[in-house]
Amino acid sequence: MHNVDVKTISYEVRRSCIEANCVIRPDILNAMKKAKSIETGLANSILEELIQNSIIAQKEMMPICQDTGVTCVFVEMGDNVHITGGNLNDAINEGVRQAYKDGFLRKSIVEDPLFRKNTRDNTPAIIHTDIVKGTDLKIMIMPKGAGSENMSRIKNFSPNATTESIEDFIIETVITGGANACPPLIVGVGIGGNMDYAMVLAKKAFFREIGSKNKKPPYAELEKVLLDKINKTGLGPQGLGGKTTAFAVHIETHPCHIASLPVAVNLSCHVTRTRTINL
Repeated sequence: MHNVDVKTISYEVRRSCIEANCVIRPDILNAMKKAKSIETGLANSILEELIQNSIIAQKEMMPICQDTGVTCVFVEMGDNVHITGGNLNDAINEGVRQAYKDGFLRKSIVEDPLFRKNTRDNTPAIIHTDIVKGTDLKIMIMPKGAGSENMSRIKNFSPNATTESIEDFIIETVITGGANACPPLIVGVGIGGNMDYAMVLAKKAFFREIGSKNKKPPYAELEKVLLDKINKTGLGPQGLGGKTTAFAVHIETHPCHIASLPVAVNLSCHVTRTRTINL
């Protein structure tokens, strides 16, 4: 049995939320630099500004983006892990609360979707928990901004849908999102499961490193094809034209019902913010 104290969880969540909002992922910064090297004119200038913004944010430990997001949390908890001193969800929310207060991060969560009163501490987080074998506790943190989130879509296809029709839906989602999603993007795609789980898969896809491939060759090839087609749309950085509309397309899949084929597309902006905690 592996004991993990709630204070440790809160501390690590606090640290990770602040870091994710202020320190860009190395793979994303590298992708920006690579994109800049192939762009000219306005697209090149925009990418240079995005790079400099990220460098300043890290140096000053200030948010990369003013929208510091809703805190999405994915927990993989070993069946031999014991949480001591309190409740797992409470510990995560306490870490979020401390991070958004101590890190001077914008508090964007309202306690009711219609009546819009701010909770003033960015809680509650959106928490998904899976029980797995072992003694490890993995907590994956993603502050997700509304601009890209609002441009995401989901559709239940007929089981006999063609790959081409699914490609069209994914590309159409990117084009419809346009500048609102703040490209260059990471395009997360969830295929299978059911309507709610497909979107969870699409969000989990953001934790993959840029340049990684789906472990199943047909989906790895589909990722490559989609990235090429999306970048040929010419939408470009910040939707103002260019060769780089997306840094990556990441597809995750799950078994599904014989009578359905759900496909979720979740867009994440040029500052996709993730951190993983292993306890």
